[in-house]
Amino acid sequence: MGKTVGIDLGTTNSVVAVMEGGEPVVISTSEGSRTCPSVVAFKQNGERLVGVTAKRQAVVNPDNTIYSIKRFMGHTLNEVGAESSKISYKVRTGKNGQAVAFVPALDKELTPEEVSAMILQKLKADAEAYLGETVDQAVITVPAYFNDAQRTATKNAGEIAGLKVLRIINEPTAASLAYGLDKKANETILVFDLGGGTFDVSVLDVGEGVFEVRSTAGDSHLGGDDFDNKIVDWLAAEFKKDQGVDLTKDRAAVQRLREAGERAKIELSSQMSTQINLPYITAVDNEPKHLDLTLTRAKFEELTSDLMERVKKPFFQAIEDAKLKATDINEIILVGGSTRMPQVQELVKNLTGKEPNRSVNPDEVVAIGAAIQAGVLGGEVKNIVLLDVTPLSLGVETQGGIFDKVIDRNTTIPTKKSRIYTTAADNQPEVEIHILQGERPMARDNKSLGRFHLGGIPPAPARVPQIEVTFDIDANGILNVAAQEKGTGQKQAITITGSGNLNRDEIERMVREAEMNADQDRQIQELAELKNKADALASQTEKTLKDAGDKVDEATRQSATEKIEAVRKAVQNGTEVEIREAFNALEQLSHSIAEKLYAQAGEQGAPAQEGPQEGDVIDAEFKEEK
Repeated sequence: MGKTVGIDLGTTNSVVAVMEGGEPVVISTSEGSRTCPSVVAFKQNGERLVGVTAKRQAVVNPDNTIYSIKRFMGHTLNEVGAESSKISYKVRTGKNGQAVAFVPALDKELTPEEVSAMILQKLKADAEAYLGETVDQAVITVPAYFNDAQRTATKNAGEIAGLKVLRIINEPTAASLAYGLDKKANETILVFDLGGGTFDVSVLDVGEGVFEVRSTAGDSHLGGDDFDNKIVDWLAAEFKKDQGVDLTKDRAAVQRLREAGERAKIELSSQMSTQINLPYITAVDNEPKHLDLTLTRAKFEELTSDLMERVKKPFFQAIEDAKLKATDINEIILVGGSTRMPQVQELVKNLTGKEPNRSVNPDEVVAIGAAIQAGVLGGEVKNIVLLDVTPLSLGVETQGGIFDKVIDRNTTIPTKKSRIYTTAADNQPEVEIHILQGERPMARDNKSLGRFHLGGIPPAPARVPQIEVTFDIDANGILNVAAQEKGTGQKQAITITGSGNLNRDEIERMVREAEMNADQDRQIQELAELKNKADALASQTEKTLKDAGDKVDEATRQSATEKIEAVRKAVQNGTEVEIREAFNALEQLSHSIAEKLYAQAGEQGAPAQEGPQEGDVIDAEFKEEK
């Protein structure tokens, strides 16, 4: 068996690290750099370039140079439409609907997995050259808010590259591993991870070898690329205003603007202004045009003010979900090259009241954490336990369209949880399990992840069969759902794959709508629960009358039958007030019947007849929890 490495597969740069002598070591590329640009290019003869050599020739070969491919992982073209307009190469819809890069030099499309695999192959080769042995296993990191499609795509990329992916772990969690390896005291830390294409905030409890994630929040479409694009847009607008030429129509010019924007952003981290000089940026009537502008830090901060506002929401969400105050955080760790921007560091300081810890290299810390996790899995690192979380609640649709949460958001993974449901109608031969993800109380307002049917249920009265539904999330965050009819042992299962999960925009929309519609949601949920309760009471009272036989006098039986019909009519067409009145009337009478039956049973010395009890329906509430 070969060596296992840890890999930070980044939007802008990627890093590989390995455990040597019990310590994590970053492996330099064959060009001598500790980071590898996540760029793949093809010459006209089809020769492939990866890393710094690909980045160097991007201006003269923009159509065949692919960068920031991580932003397209597991996405359709519709989901990344706005982002695809900001790049110099062509992105279009592939056969399976996902966004793919078209390479003219090859006259073919490449999926994000294929391009990512090329970057991983470069890292693998460099690691093998450094170690002098085969590298065939890896732990690869992803943003905390990557959904199942994106995680699966990342895992597939590793396999295409010839690596067995032992674990997919979240980038902030990996960073905490690197930071807390030698920590003895218990601390609560906040990992603020602003990379090239994604943003995550995680709150963790660290101490005595245990790393427990308490909460995570983020934005998988916010990163350094967006700050670069603000400069690109400003440069293009200023040039058009001055020269009347739209540079965004010229792919080569866009690539030069992008490189200039990235350099300007970096320079403004250490100085108050920077000169952007691009000679021969274009030509009009064979007359060359030059771009020469000064960008100040103040102007840059003005241009990116909306991005800084977007940073705040995940921060507050993570703090709230962890049930903490900002003052409860002991350490703030900055991860990702974009955290070098003074405005980001100042924002973190203002939000937390503390100076962020700069003892770790923000570019390398994630790969180091991945290497440590690889060491844990391989037995090289002892006494470390990593406990991650799932970012959104998971559950099933129950009767009345209610979303019944089985696993709550920010539950530690891996996790497994079961609940017992039942049928809604007599002799029901099968049930449909509708799996959802989100935070709203009604099923229709959440994201549908998938459906499957469990058949072979033997004929039985409503609410008698017991169907156990089990949710199982593995350490990679991938969900499996199984259902089993307890009487016959009949089973059915489904693995939730890419198309069923959420992107960050949908997550933000869910949370936003949940806040806006809280009162309305509560009213709808209460009405649905009242209908379920009334329907259950009607069924149980009817069953009691049947079981009791002549123990219930005819007048009482007639009154109960009328009230049962009134409840069912109100549930079908009545208002909440009408349902509640019919329910209360039937409940009062059913209690009276139960008391008489108990009294009769006591007088006769026979076992007492049970009173009406609520049953649960597969489209209704749960009975028990394991």
